[in-house]
Order: sequence, then C-alpha cells, then structure tokens
Amino acid sequence: MDNTEGGIESAYELARERFAAIGVDTDAAIRAVDDIPLSIHCWQGDDVKGFENPDGELTGGIQASGNYPGRARTPDELRSDLEVAFAQIPGRKRLSLHAIYLESAKPVERDAIGPEHFEGWVKWAKAQSVGLDFNPTLFSHPLSAQNLTLTHPDPAIRSFWIQHCVRSREISEYFSRELDSSCVMNIWIPDGDKDTPVDRFSPRRRLVESLDQILAAPSGTLHKVAVEGKLFGIGTESFTAGSNDFYLAYAATRKVLLCLDAGHFHPTESVPDKISTALQFLDEILLHVSRPVRWDSDHVVLLDDVTTAITQEIVRGDAIQRVNIGLDFFDASINRVAAWIIGARNVRKALLQALLEPRAEMLAAESRFDATERLALLEEQKSMPWPAVWEYYCLTRNVPTGIEWLTRVRAYEQDVLSKRAPAQLTPQ
Repeated sequence: MDNTEGGIESAYELARERFAAIGVDTDAAIRAVDDIPLSIHCWQGDDVKGFENPDGELTGGIQASGNYPGRARTPDELRSDLEVAFAQIPGRKRLSLHAIYLESAKPVERDAIGPEHFEGWVKWAKAQSVGLDFNPTLFSHPLSAQNLTLTHPDPAIRSFWIQHCVRSREISEYFSRELDSSCVMNIWIPDGDKDTPVDRFSPRRRLVESLDQILAAPSGTLHKVAVEGKLFGIGTESFTAGSNDFYLAYAATRKVLLCLDAGHFHPTESVPDKISTALQFLDEILLHVSRPVRWDSDHVVLLDDVTTAITQEIVRGDAIQRVNIGLDFFDASINRVAAWIIGARNVRKALLQALLEPRAEMLAAESRFDATERLALLEEQKSMPWPAVWEYYCLTRNVPTGIEWLTRVRAYEQDVLSKRAPAQLTPQ
C-alpha cells in the first residue's frame, strides 16, 4: 500500500466504494469508532509497582516478567510515557489508575487515601482531555499476605479493606465530578486458596457482606462500581472466592457492573458469549481486554480471533453504549510504551472491523433462516479492504499510519527511556 497521504486517500476512496456496495458507510464507521472510549491502564508503564512502595514485591497472584530498560519511576515519568503512547493511538481515551499510583510527600495507608492524593492526575487528565477510571489495590500489602482481604476471617483486616474500597469510591466520585465523566471503579481481590478448602461458604458469605458495606457507604452516585471475577491465580489455584459465577449473581442483584476480563477464564471458554449473556441481566458491563497464554498471563493484546470476536459481539449486539472497554496487560519484556500502543491500536482496529460489517444484511439473512447467505457474508467480509479505512482514519486524526509510530517511540526511548535507571530483574 502507498503510505503517502495521497496514496492513503486514493486507497480509501476505493475501499469506500467497495464497502458502499455491501451497504456499509465507511465515514460513519470512522466516526463511530473514534467516539468509543478506550480506558488505557497505567500499570503497563511501571510493571504494577505504583508509587506507594515502588521497591515492594508484587503479591496476590500478580507477576510482571522481564526487565526491559526504561520503567517509569515517578508520576511525572509515567505521565510523560502515557502522553507519548496516547499520541500514537486514535480515538477517545481514558486512563485507568490503581490506588497505589497516589502522589503524597509522606506514606499514606490505603484506608486513608483520598482525592487530595490524586489531584495531580486530575490536573493532567484535564490537560489531556481524558477521563479517569479507578481501581482499589487489594494486593501487594502486609494485610493481603495470605491472599485474603474482603473474605478474611479477621474482622479488623476485613474492615481495613472495606474502608480502602470506600475511600476508593470517594476518589472515583471526585474524578467523575471534576472531569464531568463517570469513573468506573473496579474491585478485584486476590482472595482464594492454593489447595482445596473445606469451607467455601464462609469466605463467600463474608465477601457478600463486605461488598454490601462498600456499596452502602454514602460515596456519591456519579461513579460506577464494577466487580471482577477470576478463574484462578498463583497461590489460589484451587479456590477463588470471587469467581465469575459469584460476581454475575452479585452484580445482577446489587445493580453494579460485572467486569469480564478476557484472561480470567478457562482457555476453552468464550468471552464474547459471556457479553451477550451478562447484558441480559445488567445495564452495563466492564470489559478488560487482555491476552492469556494458557492462563491469565496478561500478554499484549493482538489483533487475533479472540479480540475480533469480542468486538464483533459488542457491535453486532448494538451494545457499544453498554460496554466500558479497558486494557489490562503488563509486559516488561518489551518497550512498555510500545506495548500500550500495540495493544490499544489492535483493539481500535478490531472495533473498526466490526463496525465495517454489513450488519443489517447479515441480520436480515439470519431472520430468513438463510444460513447460506449469512455464512457467505461473514466469509467475504474477511477479505474486504478494511486496512485502507484504518490508514485513512489514522491520517485524518493526525495519528501515525502503518508502523510510523515505532520511529517516534524509538526516538523517545533513545532520548528519555534509556537515561532511566535499569528496571529490577524479575523472573522470565
């Protein structure tokens, strides 16, 4: 493909004609994909270290592998890295923060965090015209050492984590109010057991009680609360208190969002199928797009069958306004800024592909029980010139086309990242 401006525009005109012939308006698809917010996770930039205790060890079944140079060590470094990444990613963007990314001149316990510790992030978000999402951090802390937080049998420890989540709700409300955009606050806990527990009922009963207390706190109504399940993790291989079944029931009965993380299921399970299921009972869901390799390993998102199937399910079900899409991976084996860009651009590409389907024609064929035409339309779509539409989309949004973004990242790596202290070695 000719990647000059004229070549991209010429290719787009031909692609527009091809898509128009099957009833697809490419201009409308570009406008639609550009307007879908994508929440980009801060923790890719520093291997989930945060600024509470950057030299601490990750716990809770979380592990970032690799030691690529240039890890962000301060809030300003992380924000600088994010700005470089955001400039290479078209479309509306949000930033998802974890509680450990607070800014404070002195140590602050997690049950005492407040909006004042995130004022720098709000100021930055306003300057960047992005929304903020939030996550209480219930791992990598002395009181989560047993992989028990909201299910802990000790009422004092449970109370600590409940208060942390309540404080996180207050911060989420602050984000929503200051940025005039609803913050999604996602609760994930590492609670479980390495081996088979005798009693599964009590931990889950305590989890219900803890979550109910968190939701009962008068923390405002502008933000949204989500709960995220998981199949298993390191140290919780045999039992996870907050399973997807548990949280689906909880979300449906408490009217909160269910978070579906693409890496938190058995490899044979279909995440797209869960989207249309959950939305029968919930007004909205949160989606974390990640890439598992046999388990929840959080690899950089690819433009693969799973990613495209997820976005197809959202678009085909007319659920764009009901699914809050975010990224969740952390790869320290490659340039961290490039990882953000690759993953985010792939999700945006997958959304564009889904929006370029002849949805009306496919639904019409299906309503006639014409499986032949439906299959023919689905297969022909795979060879349609969607890359020409993507290139034109990037060009018109002043975002690098093709692989041009990598040149910018390499220059930033040479000028900025290479001058930072080496990252700590972590297991490969």
